[in-house]
Formats: sequence, structure tokens, C-alpha cells
Amino acid sequence: MLHLTHGRLRARILPEAGGALTGFDYRKGADRVPLMRPFEPSATFRGKEPDPNQLACYPLLPWSNRIAHGGFVVDGRRVTLEANRDDDPYPIHGSGWQRAWQVLSCNGREARLVLDERAKDAYAYRANLHYLLHADALEVMLEVTNTGEHTLPFGLGLHPFFPRHRDTTLRAPAARVWLNDGRSPLPVECVDVPPAWNFDNARPLPDGLNHGFHAWSGDAVIGWPAHGLRLQVAADVDAFVLYTPAGEDFFCFEPVDHAINAVHLPGGAAANGMTLLAPRSGLARRFAFRVLDEAAHPLPGT
Repeated sequence: MLHLTHGRLRARILPEAGGALTGFDYRKGADRVPLMRPFEPSATFRGKEPDPNQLACYPLLPWSNRIAHGGFVVDGRRVTLEANRDDDPYPIHGSGWQRAWQVLSCNGREARLVLDERAKDAYAYRANLHYLLHADALEVMLEVTNTGEHTLPFGLGLHPFFPRHRDTTLRAPAARVWLNDGRSPLPVECVDVPPAWNFDNARPLPDGLNHGFHAWSGDAVIGWPAHGLRLQVAADVDAFVLYTPAGEDFFCFEPVDHAINAVHLPGGAAANGMTLLAPRSGLARRFAFRVLDEAAHPLPGT
């Protein structure tokens, strides 16, 4: 476990489990308030690597969410993708989240990780993951280079799990959303965001969402009024996936650069946010999570 600390912020990283964060919290008075869902190994953990879906946040590469039909065709060449979870029929979230990352450096405020991935008939890449704590924010930089022999569509993102309380709110302006068939998140139709899912202004989270939103501003704010805290999410991408399972104490707001199943949507991968990378070409995305304490940053009018 790598430990980063700066000012009131603290982050923990488990390189062997997808380079994932196992915690990101803020010291408010004498308390530590989780800004992402924390993971604490239990007696049943016994040194085994946890499922990344138990953790706080993991990187998404070389694509986000699910791809249908066991792969796709690019430039006339079939790319086969195997399902990578026993409980899901589709290959999901790429491969980076299920690999052990190597630590290049860690100095207490920042950590640099690297991953070399090579699949015989699919994706080969080198990825760099950089975590940096500022006094009031966690910055995450994710980079990937195509080390294979063929041009392929790449996409990047993050998969954070945030605490959800009864009063949790979200502001995340977006114009469009992909509807699904209700049986899986695979999109079937892109429409204007309906009023019930409009997050142009801060509002409580509805249950049951598992959809990709697009034409996002790249700026969002999560609010925890009971703690007097907000978390500003800023990213150089224009899409997010919002997952709000009923009855759970977490939700997922996943900033990404492409649509779910982009390779099979009308227009193809590039038209739906992915980047076609030629061999030795690269792509980088930046994400920042800035904590706003209402005691120091009151809302307008308060």
C-alpha cells in the first residue's frame, strides 16, 4: 500500500490491484471524512488482492464499460475480446483495472505507476498513472501509448465510488444521455437529458441510473451537506457514466472520454469519443478532485 498525505488530504494506493485507490479522505476537525468509498482489509482478506470493485477508484483503459459481440472490427481486422468477469457476459472496463502496476516512484505527495500490457490479438499498450496531492485536491493523470502493430480505438477514464448519504447531491451539466434496454447498460438511443435526470443544478440522486451522459461540461460538484463538504470534479473529457444502485451506500460518477460500446454505435468508435491510435501514438487525460469545505468556501447566499 502506498500512502500519500498533503495538508488535510490523504490517499492510499494499491498498485497490485489495478493501480487503484483504496481511500481518499479529508481531515475535518478531529474526523477523517471519506471523499471516496474506503476499503479496509478484513480478516477474510488474508493477503489476497481484492476485487477492484471493492475499492475507492480505479483507472479505465483501454476502454470504459462494456463492449458487445465479443469484440469489433477495425480497418477490416477482427479484434477479439474475451469476457473478463464471471458475473458479466461482456468484456468490461478494459484490462488496466485487473493488472498489477509497477511503482516508478513515490515520495509521500505523489506516486507514479506504469503498466505494460500485451495481448496477442487485441490491445498492447504502455500506460502511466500519476497521482498527485495538492493542498486541496487530488490530481490524476492517465496516459496510454499504443505499443501494438495495428491502429486501434482507445479510450480513458476513471471509475470512482463515492459515499452516498440521504442528502448527497450532484451537479453535472450534460445535454445528452444514452438510453438502454433496461437489461444492461449497453446504449440503444441517444436523447436529450430528461428533466428527472437533469443535473444542471445540484439535486439529490435518483435510484436506478446506469447510463452514459454526453456533452458534459467537464465540471461537476458532489455535495455532502451533513459534512459541510463538496467535491469538485474537473476533467478534460466530455462524458460520464452515472450508476446509482438502490439501497447502496455508494454511487459511481465515472468521467470518461467515450460512450459505452462506442465501437458498435452509429458512426463508429471515433465518432463516439474514442481515439484511433496508430502504433507508438499516445493519449492522455487529466482528472482533478478538489475538496471544498463550506466553513472556508460557503455557497453563494450563505
